[in-house]
Amino acid sequence: MTRSDRYVARDQRRGRGANSRDAGRYERFRQVDDSDGWDMREDMPVLNTQVTVERPRSVINHISSPDLSFDRTLNPYRGCEHGCIYCFARPSHAWLGLSPGLDFETRLVARPEAPEVLARELRARRYKVAPIAIGTNTDPYQPIERDRSIMRACLSVLQEFRHPVAIATKGTLIERDIDILSDMAARNLVKVGITITTLDPDLNRRMEPRVPSPARRLATIRRLSDAGIPVRVMLSPIVPGLIDAEIEPILTAARDAGAQAATWAMLRLPLEVAPLWEAWMDEHYPDRKSRVMSKLRDMHGGKVYDAQWFKRTRGEGAYAALIAQRFTKARKRFGLDGDFPPLDCTAFRPPPRAGDQLSLF
Repeated sequence: MTRSDRYVARDQRRGRGANSRDAGRYERFRQVDDSDGWDMREDMPVLNTQVTVERPRSVINHISSPDLSFDRTLNPYRGCEHGCIYCFARPSHAWLGLSPGLDFETRLVARPEAPEVLARELRARRYKVAPIAIGTNTDPYQPIERDRSIMRACLSVLQEFRHPVAIATKGTLIERDIDILSDMAARNLVKVGITITTLDPDLNRRMEPRVPSPARRLATIRRLSDAGIPVRVMLSPIVPGLIDAEIEPILTAARDAGAQAATWAMLRLPLEVAPLWEAWMDEHYPDRKSRVMSKLRDMHGGKVYDAQWFKRTRGEGAYAALIAQRFTKARKRFGLDGDFPPLDCTAFRPPPRAGDQLSLF
């Protein structure tokens, strides 16, 4: 096991996923933590979450990835306190000059003006409505949302504009917004995906340290479903040799909780995520590391990750085909193989502002 130059001891990073804070790929210089030469023990402080504020000029991100079902996204936050070690969004923190490791989990960026900017963008004459996806990069219902309520404010804007939205989250805080979501669901303006990676609470705590327990997320599926909100379970990521045995149990539990559909994705290790993942396996599951990494290389032509469209989330080869076949059969057997109807884009109407002349009709 090779230790990072910026390795952080366990007692400093309780409740965190990564174990280092190496600089991102754009930094010219590498930082190294070293002794100051004094022969005395010094206790280092525990890493606390720090939040800075960003005032964005735009919040709707237009994308053109052909293997995605949406063409625009919105992110109320940068970074994610959930700390999922496998998160493919970690490399985005390098754009800020921060570490995709522990900085991604502890140095967050909030965008409190996002609701106002969103409303302005939706009012633009050239704007053409299509569902906005939220939660595709960082989780809108991560812990700091409890105090900041930026996601709820954005939802209120979308509700007021009658704009369709698709939400993906692991956060049970979404239950707070059932009042808005149920109203939007009644008008076919929202669908929700709840991610469940494992049913094992110990593995969950290690791999997703600040995410609610699997049982708690299943309860959230039940509450959303009971409120008439269409909800799917997202089994993501499937980790070969670590989680693949749980496909059928997770789908069974999700169906029993009220999920109406299911999707999946294989583990992705782009850029800085790969060394972070390997260091995590060295620390938590060293006996399984060779099997997991071997399966990943088998699916990506000898590499741990291949960013090609349509291959990046599923892989290819015999093992990937086997997982896809198992998931497809299980999803059908449990009645989760349907899909939701397209969200309504015809109801979109910018609400009148103070001073606007109202229509006579």
